Amino acid sequence: MNRRRCAAAALTVVCALTVLASPAQAAYAAPTPPVAPPPASSPGSPPVAPPVPPSDPSSDPSSGRSLEEVRREIDALYRQAASATDAYNLAEERAKKQSAEIVKLAQAIVDGRARIADLRNRAGAAARAQYRNGGMPDEAQLVLTDDPQLFLNGVGRLQQGQKATKDLLAELGERQADLEAYTQDAGAHLTRLEATRLQQARTKKRIETKIAAAKKLESRLRTEERGRLLRLEQAEQARAQTAWLGSGVLKGAAADAAGPRGRKAIEYATAQLGKPYVWGAEGPGSFDCSGLTSQAWAAAGTAIPRTSQEQWRLLPRIDVTDMRPGDLIIYHADASHVGLYIGDGAIIHAPRPGRNVTVAGAGSMAILGVVRPDK
Repeated sequence: MNRRRCAAAALTVVCALTVLASPAQAAYAAPTPPVAPPPASSPGSPPVAPPVPPSDPSSDPSSGRSLEEVRREIDALYRQAASATDAYNLAEERAKKQSAEIVKLAQAIVDGRARIADLRNRAGAAARAQYRNGGMPDEAQLVLTDDPQLFLNGVGRLQQGQKATKDLLAELGERQADLEAYTQDAGAHLTRLEATRLQQARTKKRIETKIAAAKKLESRLRTEERGRLLRLEQAEQARAQTAWLGSGVLKGAAADAAGPRGRKAIEYATAQLGKPYVWGAEGPGSFDCSGLTSQAWAAAGTAIPRTSQEQWRLLPRIDVTDMRPGDLIIYHADASHVGLYIGDGAIIHAPRPGRNVTVAGAGSMAILGVVRPDK
């Protein structure tokens, strides 16, 4: 390997370590005080929706919109932020894997350079030994000897030496080729990592824009309107939960007990109740929805994908009528939300910015499907 290739390898190592030192994500702290939703009801006693004042007046005089229309717009903005958060988290997982590969390749480059230096030293030692013999090749010295035994011994040594030299040169060539391949791979990984980081930056901006828009809408409301907005939100969830329970979906499913790891996942999630939602967070002080479920199952000794979309894509799916405590319920058509089923028609989940980890009705949102990490 010439000096130019070695310099390229060294530059790759430096670049890799520089990228790895960059911050992975920034946390968003929602200042809105947490409010827990109504407790989940058992299949036998559907929840009663909290009272909501009829036909509330416009919350935004300039637009003439009703409070319900504002609620729907805020909900849509937070849904869009949740979907973008899943994309951000997936990019973060990819960045971690790419960074780990770069570290491995950087170490392989260092090891390869050390091995090449050793091989070159050994080749130099052989050349110096020949120089001490007057520059005369071993074959010539062998021909000039008049001792038959020395001749026979010399033939053996000559054959061994020729093989050793051939093997040394072959290994040197292989190590040089490996080093060049490692350098090229490291460069490709760095390019992919840079693209991933750019994607993360764009997604982060999109998340912050959606959250800021939702918070701006809420900030325009008077104190009493914010209370009514919360009651509207709770009423909508209660109506969805009542309809879900009334469908009989839990008949025969509620009796199933959680597995040993499922119980541990539920214990972990229960201990997080009251902690704030922060997008991109995996604990211990705050969580987003998939950060909570992935950490709950990690605490149970089972590694699962980080994002709700990957949890839906990769984990074993089961019918909703067969679900048991510990399973994960995936929500919305884009799989942008997830909760941990705890039985009796309830989940523990991290809802959205401005809310805390809480217990909610499993049917209070549109269910996409159910997955079982320990199947």
